[in-house]
Amino acid sequence: MGSLIKSDSNFSVVVTSISSPNLALKKIAEGSLVRKCSFYVIGDRNSPLNFQLDGCRYVSLSEQKKLSLKLAQVAPENHYSRKNIGYLLAIKNGAQVIVETDDDNIPLKRFWSKRSQSQNVSQIDHGSWLNAYAFFIDRNIWPRGYPLEYLRNGSPSKRSGFLTKVNSPIQQGLANNNPDVDAVFRMTQKLPFTFNKASSIALGARTWCPFNSQNTTWFKDAFPLLYLPSYCSFRLTDIWRSFVAQRIAWTCGWNILFHDPTVYQERNEHNLLKDFKDEIDGYINNAQICKTLNKLELRDGTEYIFTNLRTCYEEMVKHGWISDIHELSLLDSWIEDITSLGL
Repeated sequence: MGSLIKSDSNFSVVVTSISSPNLALKKIAEGSLVRKCSFYVIGDRNSPLNFQLDGCRYVSLSEQKKLSLKLAQVAPENHYSRKNIGYLLAIKNGAQVIVETDDDNIPLKRFWSKRSQSQNVSQIDHGSWLNAYAFFIDRNIWPRGYPLEYLRNGSPSKRSGFLTKVNSPIQQGLANNNPDVDAVFRMTQKLPFTFNKASSIALGARTWCPFNSQNTTWFKDAFPLLYLPSYCSFRLTDIWRSFVAQRIAWTCGWNILFHDPTVYQERNEHNLLKDFKDEIDGYINNAQICKTLNKLELRDGTEYIFTNLRTCYEEMVKHGWISDIHELSLLDSWIEDITSLGL
């Protein structure tokens, strides 16, 4: 990924958390201080009242409501999608690269390496569902959000011998130890494990694989696609965002890139049956959602990114996958905010 960042005020890390400062947050804050990067921790209703951590900008719920951001006034509370406020703050303060992660992911040294939007990598043009994890480990594992009905189809795990220069403003990093897998995997397979060190891959157009918000790099070109929907389960919000983002990325000539781990996870406590319940809408609908998005007649070019974004979410609401039409007014607030910030 390149040399370590010495100092980069254009590089921002965004997390949402209801935790007191823990090991992951402290390590990110330490790294941000050393490298003079911005680190935003977005609070919510159940966040500690006196959160203090050198090296991060903590934004409480009450402080969020005082911001001159329309979305901050109307976004639902007690939901992972409050992370949207962190993205907007990073953009407002001049971020050119946003790396998002969670409060149980501890950065490895490579987390702080410089990132490049344009890379020479193996491009996979599968034209269907592709299990990207298969390229980084020799065992049966799949990312959260991958349709269960396609697990037995088999994904090619061999990279092309040819490298292609790709434009990838969205890059999914993996996580070691306790990676982002679904509740079905957690209840039936063994953890923890470590991914193999391997070169990055880029997915071609119409090649689907969910990506999450656990360790993801966003370059400025793709900032409009950061939007997390609110009227769905928190176990699905980043997955469904990834489907919308992939569909629109193809209209811009962009690839989605996957690279080996730059964090390891010490997972927060979860109730796996509750996770399973919160993921059921995904198990049932993920494949159909992407089939529907595939059929949409979107316009090519980055100048249509906001139009395409609204078209995709209108379709999600129309089919009832997004459970409330108010999602569209939240999206409009996001678009209004992000355009007012120069995008």
